[in-house]
Amino acid sequence: MREDAVIVSCRPSPRLPTFRSTLTRHPRKRRNPSVTDTRVPRRRRFLVCEPRHFAVQYAINPWMHPDTKVDVDLAREQWQGLIRAYHDHGHAVDAVDPVPGLPDMVFAANSAVVVDGRVFGSLFHAPERRPESEHYETWFKAAGYDVHRSESVCEGEGDLVWTGRYLLAGTGFRTTREAHREVQEFFGHPVISLTLVDPYFYHLDTALFVLDDDNITYYPEAFSPGSREVLARLYPDAVLATREDAMAFGLNSVSDGRHVFIAPRAEALAARLADHGYDPVPVDLSEFHKAGGGIKCCTQEIRS
Repeated sequence: MREDAVIVSCRPSPRLPTFRSTLTRHPRKRRNPSVTDTRVPRRRRFLVCEPRHFAVQYAINPWMHPDTKVDVDLAREQWQGLIRAYHDHGHAVDAVDPVPGLPDMVFAANSAVVVDGRVFGSLFHAPERRPESEHYETWFKAAGYDVHRSESVCEGEGDLVWTGRYLLAGTGFRTTREAHREVQEFFGHPVISLTLVDPYFYHLDTALFVLDDDNITYYPEAFSPGSREVLARLYPDAVLATREDAMAFGLNSVSDGRHVFIAPRAEALAARLADHGYDPVPVDLSEFHKAGGGIKCCTQEIRS
């Protein structure tokens, strides 16, 4: 890996300011430039973990098959491409050291959720992943954070999505409703529970992502009827995705308010986002799809 591929820090950075990007944009022709001009990216700080030991050694979601062969060199090359994309768009990136025997540790989003500099750690559903929590907790503590250990099964930003006002919280396959209550008591922010019903979208971050402080993108059929009604009331102008978008990992995306880092195969969703004034930035993490992960799964956001 190039030495400049990841910036590693053990000290929390100060709150990062809003900025306007002057970097090269996605080549797709904009259909609504007046809307695009109102989209202001916000500089983010991300935590990642190099896929040095990435493999598919067990099956804990429908995407995983233990006989699947992973090209580790390709996975590292794709992951480095994601880090470069974040750097190219002005975002800060920190890294946790990977640990042998923990092949899913690359999926940093599942390790915790961080809001206002407070860290709510994870208790993984699968026993194979539970040791990951300790290593992420060690990193956060070395960086000066206190970490709350969840008493209930909770898989971090996999199922807890911060919107800027409240947390959308997934349940049905991994994170429990008891964890939703625990998260609300810890952060003091409202938590809105949403029930996932399709096992291919076992985490909330495979079915929904936040575009900015005002809007989201989601695949309605991944949710129970009541949860769909809740989302429609909260976000009447949401950008809706199809099953094809979701199966292409188009909803496992990261947005900085203007640029949307998105799987290249989710072309239809990227076009709709461009219609709404966002700049899609395609990043291929297809090797990680073999384990049911993508861009967001590999990206923990540190909100200091």
